[in-house]
Amino acid sequence: MRIAVPNKGRLHEPTLSLLERAGLHVEETADRQLYADTVDPEVTVLYARAADIPEYVRDGAADLGVTGLDQAAESGGVADDPGGASDDDLVDLLDLGYGSCRLVLAAPEDGDVTAVEDLAGATIATEFPTVTREYLDRKGIDADVVTVTGATELTPHVDMADAIVDITSTGTTLQVNRLAVIDEVLASSVRLFARADVADDPKVEQVRTAFESVLAADGRRYLMMNAPKSRLDEVKDVIPGLGGPTVMNVEADENGNGMVAVHAVVEERDVFATISELKEVGASGILVTEIERLVE
Repeated sequence: MRIAVPNKGRLHEPTLSLLERAGLHVEETADRQLYADTVDPEVTVLYARAADIPEYVRDGAADLGVTGLDQAAESGGVADDPGGASDDDLVDLLDLGYGSCRLVLAAPEDGDVTAVEDLAGATIATEFPTVTREYLDRKGIDADVVTVTGATELTPHVDMADAIVDITSTGTTLQVNRLAVIDEVLASSVRLFARADVADDPKVEQVRTAFESVLAADGRRYLMMNAPKSRLDEVKDVIPGLGGPTVMNVEADENGNGMVAVHAVVEERDVFATISELKEVGASGILVTEIERLVE
């Protein structure tokens, strides 16, 4: 099975890090720009431009692809469920939680376009003509779409377009070019995509589960402690655990009091306050560790 991943740019390193954390260590070779093996002999990594990855998956050069939803939507149909996907659709298996951005409709701050309805008969410049036309169809707007390959934000100021559809993360570039956001066209982030015909394959599910376990572990910590058995209910009340803590009997303390070992997964943001409260109810030997993967 081949997984197509970005070969460079801002998505490259986070994607390789995700593969590593998911247990799919990439074996670096001299041909890294094309293919690389992983520790799983059934899984190979294919390096490609982020914009080309959807077509690699659609055409069968790869079975899975890691790229932005904006790139996948621009290349063709995207389905959330394999059962409802057409042969040419990519199936959106998992939001990987990085590379977030928005495709927005924007126009000059002092111009005549201040609402979507003002686009009737207008010209829109964009690097995403497919997504833009689908957006206009949803809004019932008849407008011309001009495809550009760079410097989209300049087109309204040189009379090439009345508005643009472009990617923004912070909005700073739009502000610098005196463009105001009129509407959000698409909210995007990096996703794990599969072809519809392999979306239900056991190996694909194995990879998806591995990625999901990494995401589930993010921002969580594993707490281990000893506590008096007589105060177990108080300890349970303190721990904001994931489905409740795990409790195991241990030997009595030096005074002969029954003790239990308590393990729980908690949100990282709760750790500081939780430790203080646990000490107040008699917990001791509190240990906090990071979690690499968590299968829920």
